[in-house]
Amino acid sequence: MNPDDPRAQRSRSRLRAAILELAAVREPATITMSEIAKLAGVNRATVYQHFPDVDALVTDAMEEAVAQLAQAAARCPADAPRDEVPQPLSKLFRHVAESAGLYRRMLGPQGSPLFAARMRERLTLELADTLRARRRPPGFDEVPPAVHAAYLAGALTGVIAHWVADDPPACADETALAFWRLFRPRP
Repeated sequence: MNPDDPRAQRSRSRLRAAILELAAVREPATITMSEIAKLAGVNRATVYQHFPDVDALVTDAMEEAVAQLAQAAARCPADAPRDEVPQPLSKLFRHVAESAGLYRRMLGPQGSPLFAARMRERLTLELADTLRARRRPPGFDEVPPAVHAAYLAGALTGVIAHWVADDPPACADETALAFWRLFRPRP
């Protein structure tokens, strides 16, 4: 299978749309490849040609959202005032709030371990690059940027998972401010 073939691209696009539609209303662990194939209008064998399992498909379908989260987190100015949420962080939490049900299912106990791991990994990479390139908050110079990034990525993923577990989740701006205050403790 040639991934550049327009037919393969259309199939993958339909499969991504189908899994996101199903994952928005059901736990990923309960979704079968047959259901995805039926909703996407493709043969079940086609699903397996592109993805080995539901987790891989979900993770692929959520890649754009994860990229947006990682880029928003990395754009936060480390020296912003403690009581003013940086605009990228506010935007990140609003994005998650708009799709809270999907994130709840993806990061919840029955969610996709592959998705949660990929989210942490992508956040860690983006944050590590940012921490290496820019000045970090005071007091962190002795911590390697990769370790600092992994810590922040795990914390952000954990806060998002905890936050969206409530239905409906608390206000995005309030949660973003709470996270920012954890990130920027009082001197």
